[in-house]
Amino acid sequence: MMDLMPTEDDRELRRDLRLLVRFIDVYCTQRHADRTKAPPQLKTHDIRSLYGRDVELCEECTRLLGHALVKRSLCPLEPKPACKHCPQHCYHPKYREAIREVMAFSGRKLVLSGRLDYLFHLLF
Repeated sequence: MMDLMPTEDDRELRRDLRLLVRFIDVYCTQRHADRTKAPPQLKTHDIRSLYGRDVELCEECTRLLGHALVKRSLCPLEPKPACKHCPQHCYHPKYREAIREVMAFSGRKLVLSGRLDYLFHLLF
């Protein structure tokens, strides 16, 4: 098992990883309500300790979450740009399109539900 969990000191990385879990959780709950779901079993990250609670995702969203968490954890760029502004695209093309859809959908959903702190992330 490769452990890519951030240390307590790496606040920005932890925040970004929590945000990825939150966005994919919102997306899967809303868009994939009819699919069979289970807690993600990832070899690289402990979702409960990262996010603070368990989530249940469909198989497709679990794969996307695993890919997204690994890519963010291994990002060599400092400071980390928003992926949409990054000069080097590290996501596999099928996941790149999927994460764009997740970010757009969940970002709007969270902003409209009163999470204005996500507006900054959505725009930048």
